[in-house]
Amino acid sequence: MVPILDRPQHVPADPGDLSLKALAWILSDSSRAHRLLDLTGLTPEVLRTGLARPEVQGAILDFLCAHEPDLIAAADEMGMDPADLAAARGRLGA
Repeated sequence: MVPILDRPQHVPADPGDLSLKALAWILSDSSRAHRLLDLTGLTPEVLRTGLARPEVQGAILDFLCAHEPDLIAAADEMGMDPADLAAARGRLGA
């Protein structure tokens, strides 16, 4: 039996990194990219200059969390559980 302390621990991915990967997935489809801009109020300029800001990262993750099919598809593409992607939003604090 492996002692509990020797088991690998699940380390959540950095929410900022996940939001950037999520944005890349969103932008890979033009209709989804337009929907992001329409629903969030973000602009291409804000995306270019504000990706390091938690409120921009949060808007990206909120966009995915608001539409379960996109959340599931993005998580699948990123090789992670949708719940972990959604939990990243809560860790942003914005």
